[in-house]
Amino acid sequence: MDYRDIQQQIVAAMRTTFPETRPELQPFYAMMQYHLGWLDERFEPANASSGKLIRPLLVVLANQLFGGHNDQALPLGAGIQLIHDFSLIHDDIQDNSAVRRGRKTAWKLWGVPQSINTGDGMFALAHCAVHRLSDTGVPAHRVLRILADFDRTILQICEGQYLDMAAEGQMDVPIERYVEMIRRKTAMLTAAATGLGARIATDDEEQIAAMWEFGEALGLAFQMRDDLLDIWGDPKVTGKPYAADLVQRKMSLPVIHGLAHADNADRERFIELYRQPELSHSEIETLMAILDRSESQTYVEGLARDESERAMQALDRVVPLNPAALDELRTLAEQLLERAH
Repeated sequence: MDYRDIQQQIVAAMRTTFPETRPELQPFYAMMQYHLGWLDERFEPANASSGKLIRPLLVVLANQLFGGHNDQALPLGAGIQLIHDFSLIHDDIQDNSAVRRGRKTAWKLWGVPQSINTGDGMFALAHCAVHRLSDTGVPAHRVLRILADFDRTILQICEGQYLDMAAEGQMDVPIERYVEMIRRKTAMLTAAATGLGARIATDDEEQIAAMWEFGEALGLAFQMRDDLLDIWGDPKVTGKPYAADLVQRKMSLPVIHGLAHADNADRERFIELYRQPELSHSEIETLMAILDRSESQTYVEGLARDESERAMQALDRVVPLNPAALDELRTLAEQLLERAH
């Protein structure tokens, strides 16, 4: 299926969420639209990357699965994407990241205080988008449950960000804690996309639970795949530097595993290099060799494969009203988990 038409509908639903406003407030919303790729830094129309819109696409397909119409899913899809982008604005500030999607980050252009406020505004807009489910004929009891679960999901994202920041500088992060961090920070929004997308069209709690599990496992496998690509991915394909996570000294899953399973000499050398402000190519090769000796790539590939299988097993429990949508979900999941970038 060509998803471009659905993605255009999602972007249109996001645009509709922005209010008409007074001239003096237009820059406030323009900063959000810059982050979304719709405007340039002079607030002129732009066609920059808005991200892959995978999560709102999952919302639409999950709704289709149980017989729902696309127009009923678009408000939730818009809200899910706006929450994702809200979290990125704040994440860029907390990580001191100067570039996002190939452009300067909002805080780099307009400062930290305004960017925090911009993120807060996008947080509110995300809720405004989801409230519009009522205008599409979704029953009130479903809308209320979706809103409650939407807020619980956002809280879990914030918990995941806390765990991430709390572990900064630590060289002995337990694997279980890292997995719990990415479950909250990354996987729960994917779980909400599929679980709440299903709830738009059905009250069957068993089917909704299967869709929550599918999205959670998919999100975990997706992040684990990212961790692998950010070390072993081909720069010509990923568009990132060679061994990008090692260059940035990130504590990703392969690194955590490698430190836990390296011998004492390798572990001490890895920590010594990771504490340097810069790394030469030969030093990056040394880090790669230590990870290879610890079989960290194989370990993470195994975990990602387990989560991929769990996702497909959850999908096997679904009894669709629209079998074609089930096929589309399977295909999309396989593409996400087998991607090279």
